[in-house]
Order: sequence, then C-alpha cells, then structure tokens
Amino acid sequence: MHDFVLKEIVTDNLDKELSSVGFDKSYIKKARDKFVYKNIKIFGLTPAQANILKQTALSVGADCATHRETITAKVEKTDCILGGSLSQIDKIAQKLALQPFGLKKLGEMLMQRYVKNDERCKIVGILNLTTNSFSDGGEFYEFNNAIEHLNEMLKDGADIIDIGAESTKPYCEPVSDDEQLAKLVPVLEYIKENKITTAISIDTRSANVAQKCLELGADIINDVSGFDYDIKMPDVIAEFNAKVVIQHSKGTPQNMQDNPFYENLMDEIYLELEKKIELAVSKGIKRENVIIDPGIGFGKTRQDNFEIINRIEELYGLGCPVMLGISRKSLLNMQNEDNFIKDIFTVALNTLAVNKKVDFLRVHNVKLNKMLINLLENAGL
Repeated sequence: MHDFVLKEIVTDNLDKELSSVGFDKSYIKKARDKFVYKNIKIFGLTPAQANILKQTALSVGADCATHRETITAKVEKTDCILGGSLSQIDKIAQKLALQPFGLKKLGEMLMQRYVKNDERCKIVGILNLTTNSFSDGGEFYEFNNAIEHLNEMLKDGADIIDIGAESTKPYCEPVSDDEQLAKLVPVLEYIKENKITTAISIDTRSANVAQKCLELGADIINDVSGFDYDIKMPDVIAEFNAKVVIQHSKGTPQNMQDNPFYENLMDEIYLELEKKIELAVSKGIKRENVIIDPGIGFGKTRQDNFEIINRIEELYGLGCPVMLGISRKSLLNMQNEDNFIKDIFTVALNTLAVNKKVDFLRVHNVKLNKMLINLLENAGL
C-alpha cells in the first residue's frame, strides 16, 4: 500500500502555498485567515465574561482556557488564553459585539490588533553625541564628526535619525539638561538650515530637553525611561502633537542591571507598556503617535533579551508599532570585539526581527541593516 507523504508548512506566504495546490485564486485572501493560528492571552476577566468568551469560542470551533474555578465563580478574576485561527477570532469578535458585560469592547480590540500590516521595516540610525556611550562614546562628540556621521547615515538610507546626548548604559550618571542641549541644539540647527526632511528623534528622558528640541523641529521623542524619569514628559509631547517611543525599563541606569528578575517576563513587559500607553493617551497623546520598545538590556538578563526577541510578536497586541534595539549590546557577548564584528552579529539577529514583522530597528550601522532589509524584501521574505 502506498504511504502518505506529509510535510509541515512553515511560511508567512500562505497565498503562494494555497495557490500551489490549485486553490481558487479569487478566494485565497479570505481563506488565508483560516490557516493562521493565534493564541491570545486576555487578562483579568470576570467569571461571567470568561464563561461567555469560552462558549463563544467553542461555538466557532476555537477554544479558550480559563481558571478551573471560573465555571463555579469561586474566583473574582481569571486570565484566559483564547486560541483559534484569524478567521475564528474574527467570528468571535463579531459575536462579542452582541454580548453584555463590556465584551463588545473586547471584540473591537480583537479585530483591531491581530492583523499585522505588511509595511516595510524602517531603520533608525543612532547618533550619539556623548563621551561614554557603550560602543561609540566620544566618536561623534565633536560637532564636525557628528555632522559627518549624520550625513553618512542619511546617505545609507536611514528612515529616522535618533540623536542623544546622554548615555543610559548601565551604571551611567544623568547628564544635565544644559549639557544635553549644548550638544543637541547645533545639530538640530544644522538639520533645519540644510532642509533635511528625514524624521528626527531625540533620545532624552528630560521634558525640558524634549521641549527645546521639538521647538527646533524634532519629530519624535525617544524616552528610554517610559515617562518614569520626568513626569512632565507626556504633557510636552502632547503639546507638540509629536510621536513618542515609550521604552520598557526596569529601574534606572544606576541599578537596572543589579540582578533583574521577572516572574513572567513577557506579561510584565506587556502590562507595564499597556499602562504607559494609557497614561500617554490620558495626557492627550494620540495612540497612533505611540511607538513601543521592550528595552533590550534595560533591566534584563541576557536570557531575558533573547526571549524578548523570540517572542516580540506578542507585543503587537498592544496596537502600536514596535521598535527593537539590539545593536552592539551586551547580549552579543562581544565586549572585546570591534564594532564591525558586533554589527555583523546584530544584522544576523535583526533578520529574526524583520521576519517577525518588527516595525523599527534601532541600529548603529545603517548601511548593513538597510542592505538586510533590501535583501529580504527582494527575496520575498
């Protein structure tokens, strides 16, 4: 008797695979969602909400895991894991629109957040105007060197330039607003005088520095503290209708690497970023102006950093673009190697991030990473 031949398909290009078996081409885009499976964790539902969600999931052939006492209502709250294809989740979301207990809102969130767009990953070039940054401290501290590197990154195709005048590597001390501005202002004035149109991000934790830079034409504020350092930061960003990168960071540069520990790494990062997004929105920042960053190396062990990279897609459920900054960091375990070697391994790891549809990569070597994006795009990956 002839044996069956079986092969698992591991690809994002399901359209091509469906077409290869002779599937009706006019129906491929709709059918594709039946073959994309998602496991979505939903936090803090009441027993009534969880029971309705479970029954709704079962009604479309999906499932939902809840606390074992949900059915008896012996727990006040339960986290749930909803599992199903995108097609089933869409049906669940539509059914939830007719349910009580606030489940209509849950349905809307499911529909909005779990279809990742196919926009090209953007490259954010790093310009450190510091003496003590971990990989290029002092290299671009002088104005002429900074401008030369700025123009080099623009030539190499940077989509955004992220300029900072304060190192936030582990155990660094804060830099005063005046010191930061003394370095940032001349570069911003050069950008304005030369009519450079590439988006400019300012890497600062200070609301005063952010305000002055936004007045001079900066587009984005990259706050590695996630508003923890300066409580005025959200108000300043809202005033200018600017974009903001909210990064997760556990502790401060002075203590963040003193034995960081998490009970559940990705849950804790996710929930903390969710709080920061809600804070931003409550202060008048548009949700579409928020970018999130899980903060590789900011209060994380090396193992934590790799887990974040492997599970970065979980953060897409926050409904905001995601930035990832791996470039030359200690997770590479290459303190004694030169920067070019670090850049090669950064590109290797960034390949994983690009394949997982990360929106932004923050890097030192723009040219190499732009070549990576072009290579993968041309290969259809």
